[in-house]
Amino acid sequence: MSANDRPMGQQTKTSATHESAFLKACRREPVPHTPVWFMRQAGRSLPEYLKVREGIGMLDSCMMPELVAEITMQPVRRHKVDAAIYFSDIVVPLKAIGIDLDIKPGVGPVVAEPFRTRADLARLRDLTPEDVSYVTEAVGLLIAELGATPLIGFAGAPFTLASYLVEGGPSRNHEHTKAMMYGDPALWAELLDRLADITGAFLKVQIEAGASAVQLFDSWVGALSPADYRRSVLPASAKVFDAVAPYDVPRIHFGVGTGELLGPMGEAGADVVGVDWRVPLDEAARRVGPGKALQGNLDPAVLFAPTATVEEKTREVLDAAAGLEGHIFNLGHGVMPSMDPDALTRLVAYVHERTAR
Repeated sequence: MSANDRPMGQQTKTSATHESAFLKACRREPVPHTPVWFMRQAGRSLPEYLKVREGIGMLDSCMMPELVAEITMQPVRRHKVDAAIYFSDIVVPLKAIGIDLDIKPGVGPVVAEPFRTRADLARLRDLTPEDVSYVTEAVGLLIAELGATPLIGFAGAPFTLASYLVEGGPSRNHEHTKAMMYGDPALWAELLDRLADITGAFLKVQIEAGASAVQLFDSWVGALSPADYRRSVLPASAKVFDAVAPYDVPRIHFGVGTGELLGPMGEAGADVVGVDWRVPLDEAARRVGPGKALQGNLDPAVLFAPTATVEEKTREVLDAAAGLEGHIFNLGHGVMPSMDPDALTRLVAYVHERTAR
């Protein structure tokens, strides 16, 4: 690919973030220390976040560029993490194309009219950059402030988006979702294919605005067996990763409760596979196979224990990661709202000091 053909946003060897520890780990190159960032690092655990979000709905806050930039920056300033994660919600692209949904406090995303028939597919139009111009603006503000600290783009994976649309909201058993997947596989495949296009477009907007990497969150896919994942989900996830492949930025794939899916998730096309706390990283590497960096995977609940215990459990994670081709330290899921922010700050410093080379 020539310089003239390179998509806007592609990382080059002269870009400010190229030599960051985070991107070097994504590329499985030697690092000065193990890089650290946290899922949900920008959010309810921070008093400064609660202050700026006061009286503002979640979806509204995602559409206010200056507020998004401020919230995204807060954990970078406080914790000195090695990467920022774009503050958003997985349903933002669905809202942007006109789906009637809201994020209800204490519940999560709620869809007014759940998707149950082929006619519902007509509601899924293509996403354009103009639909999410606030994202482009917010990323621009962030790149100007972050300097050499990479920004990770954010999107929900097709399966998880489909589950919200079909169930009408969060679900424990995903009964309507699985009924469609098993009972009308052609409709299911078309639904996920359209969601893959929307998700790929949403990630492209962030990359073209300056994001240095992207992470695809598949929050609910752990509800599936490996066979169901390969047949009914992997093609759509692979389509998302293929859509952003020309930009040559690292692609991260993460799901919760996906220990049995690590192999096929690795096949979907990500450069980095996120691992929750249920599987040790050395075992996760065996399941994923060679050629991938891993991300994770301290149990978030450990952060409520005394500092000495946190350090002990952190050493266990780092020891399990010692033989990996590339490792990014993270929690095995997101930061909890009641977590002490100072515990996270101490954890970042400890990992940096423990792994300094």
